[in-house]
Amino acid sequence: MSRRVVRQSKFRHVFGQAAKADQSYEDIRVSKVTWDSSFCAVNPKFLAIIVEAGGGGAFIVLPLAKTGRVDKNYPLVTGHTAPVLDIDWCPHNDNVIASASDDTTVMVWQVPDYTPVRNITEPIITLEGHSKRVGILSWHPTARNVLLSAGGDNVIIIWNVGTGEVLLSLDDMHPDVIHSVCWNSNGSLLATTCKDKTLRIIDPRKGQVVAERFAAHEGMRPMRAVFTRQGHIFTTGFTRMSQRELGLWDPNNFEEPVALQEMDTSNGVLLPFYDPDSSIVYLCGKGDSSIRYFEITDEPPFVHYLNTFSSKEPQRGMGFMPKRGLDVSKCEIARFYKLHERKCEPIIMTVPRKSDLFQDDLYPDTPGPEPALEADEWLSGQDAEPVLISLRDGYVPPKHRELRVTKRNILDVRPPSGPRRSQSASDAPLSQHTLETLLDEIKALRQQVQAQEQRITALENMLCELVDGTD
Repeated sequence: MSRRVVRQSKFRHVFGQAAKADQSYEDIRVSKVTWDSSFCAVNPKFLAIIVEAGGGGAFIVLPLAKTGRVDKNYPLVTGHTAPVLDIDWCPHNDNVIASASDDTTVMVWQVPDYTPVRNITEPIITLEGHSKRVGILSWHPTARNVLLSAGGDNVIIIWNVGTGEVLLSLDDMHPDVIHSVCWNSNGSLLATTCKDKTLRIIDPRKGQVVAERFAAHEGMRPMRAVFTRQGHIFTTGFTRMSQRELGLWDPNNFEEPVALQEMDTSNGVLLPFYDPDSSIVYLCGKGDSSIRYFEITDEPPFVHYLNTFSSKEPQRGMGFMPKRGLDVSKCEIARFYKLHERKCEPIIMTVPRKSDLFQDDLYPDTPGPEPALEADEWLSGQDAEPVLISLRDGYVPPKHRELRVTKRNILDVRPPSGPRRSQSASDAPLSQHTLETLLDEIKALRQQVQAQEQRITALENMLCELVDGTD
């Protein structure tokens, strides 16, 4: 009788645990919109959740420490005229979040470190370019202020948020509704899934489909795809018999899957959350009450089942904390924010270790908040891997940094001289002509105010005379 050899892996014993009741966020009216996005976005400073809102779309932004019951009058971020469908925090500025809506617009917001007194209604910038609802958002992983949006018009637009410009528009790649879009680690390629059942790898700057695979999953229900650190594509979808299925693909050879596994017969779309540092993928189905997680390695069967975190309540959505927001002293390797109907509950994934020392093998250097490229550099063809930071001493989020938007004059068609670089408002020197114009305008306004005051005085005198006459 041969003994079964157990696969060696430091992640074999990862276990999930729901946070204590006082660490949850209670009394939040989570959105009931029918849409397959995660409805929740989180970073080391804030938790954002799409909520129910009368007469438009809104989401709530809470400081991570503000646990417990949320006041029903807590300020919201309201600006959209129809439901919000997706939200995404900027990876290079923890105070900036983008929202996409049924009203065809994308809005980018600056969230203050203090709790606002009233609703935030004015975005830093509104991006208008889609003709139908916008349901997918994704920031570029390494270039500053580059944001991708995908809409019901089957178009992907890549924006420079710092200027409000459209950098690239991919409008003839997808014949039907786009289900998911994902950047690779350096932002040089996109993986997209579409209602036409095709998985595509796209080079956005060349405007080319580099590789594609029809019916990676044969079922008609939505498919999802994410890049792994090895450059493979991990997908979730459905079989022809509506069983949920996961797959691993090599874009250089799309003929055969590296791995393909059937899962169960539930009908919720599986949202994959991939951690490149550990190469673990977490699968959260909307309407499921469990999170399944797998390790992706170079050894057969390539996708190894680790465990399942189960609970009683089904999830309405899920937020996934970036690595720099985790507690390294507790060997925490992932943290989820599970949305219930009226609350949000943190779920912590931990590798059990006896030592209290920093575990280098669990925490390799991870992407930090500094961008590696400017938007113009990326557009011109440069690529750069994320700027990494060490978590050895923990991570302290930087203070509030303002996103400056300098809209370019679209009527001025003269080519810019010298190397292209987006200039912020604070960099631009005021000319002597501009100063003189401003001073003249202030002087003219003061004269107008004086004339109005003289007119008011004259009218008051007339009124007094009339009153005295009637007496």
